[in-house]
Amino acid sequence: MPTFEGRISRRGLGSLGLGAGLGALSRAAHAQAAWPDRPVRLVVPFGPGGAIDTLSRTVANAFPAQANGQNLVVENRGGAGGTIAGAAVAQARPDGATLMMADLGANAIGHEMARLTYDPLRAFQPICHLVNLPLVLLVPADSPARDVAGLQKLAREKPDMPYAHPGIGYIGHLAQELMMRQLGVRMTPVPYRSGAEVVRSLLSKETESAFITVSTSLPFIREGKIRALAVGSKTPVAALPDVPPLAATLPDFEAAVWHGIVGPAGLTPEVVAAANRVFNAVARRPEVVQAVEQVQAGEVVGGTPEQFGAFIRGQNERWVPVIRAAGIKAE
Repeated sequence: MPTFEGRISRRGLGSLGLGAGLGALSRAAHAQAAWPDRPVRLVVPFGPGGAIDTLSRTVANAFPAQANGQNLVVENRGGAGGTIAGAAVAQARPDGATLMMADLGANAIGHEMARLTYDPLRAFQPICHLVNLPLVLLVPADSPARDVAGLQKLAREKPDMPYAHPGIGYIGHLAQELMMRQLGVRMTPVPYRSGAEVVRSLLSKETESAFITVSTSLPFIREGKIRALAVGSKTPVAALPDVPPLAATLPDFEAAVWHGIVGPAGLTPEVVAAANRVFNAVARRPEVVQAVEQVQAGEVVGGTPEQFGAFIRGQNERWVPVIRAAGIKAE
């Protein structure tokens, strides 16, 4: 029969175990509450002035109010379709001090078009899906194509018909390639350096169709200078209520610019949870919602790290076959 001392000893051991468990929980809670305890660097994979930079600075302005008063410092690291920034963040210390504004090329598909020093699907910890920015299919104002069927007919009549895109492997390029494959037509790609240049090519009739973001093209659509045939989202876009989704003609078609927050792989679960909480709160702030919905004609998403990770994998699965079928390679 155990002695009194033995019973006390076992009870003491149990208390020690419980104490250790409570201590671990306390440390985890403290880590979640404490992040961030210093300024956080947000690496943006493109240069100043574009939509992603505007979004990043909107998020950075709203960040301190949700993040212990700490600043989110935007650092633009453009080049190589965003993969220069991707490589820098993939190699960063996983301590929560360096994050990235994620993008399709740098964080989901870049390794299919160029040799990278990192694997986009393994090198990052997803934190929060922030926004989707819809694309719109455009033609010149006087184009005979008045809908997607008309564009298909025109492309069959003019097999070398040029289309514009804002960069090799960018979503506007991939969306056009996917649409052409589903319509059974071919057009000739003409790369430009930005969405603004794509719009100019349609205005001057150098090209005859393009996918770009609604926000970039909306003033010209409203002025009747270019024509919108369809939006890339599965549901209508509030800014273009009379423009049908392309999915109404091509089932399951969906293409959008998307952005969210990721960090280097190896972040602790506590930091991931804290960062997710902070960025969800930032995304819900009125000034951020207004900037996304009214200025960029997009939608705020939010959600868990697991949901964002599944989304990124889904984007890889959607677009890699398009890249391979079209033989797209980075320059």
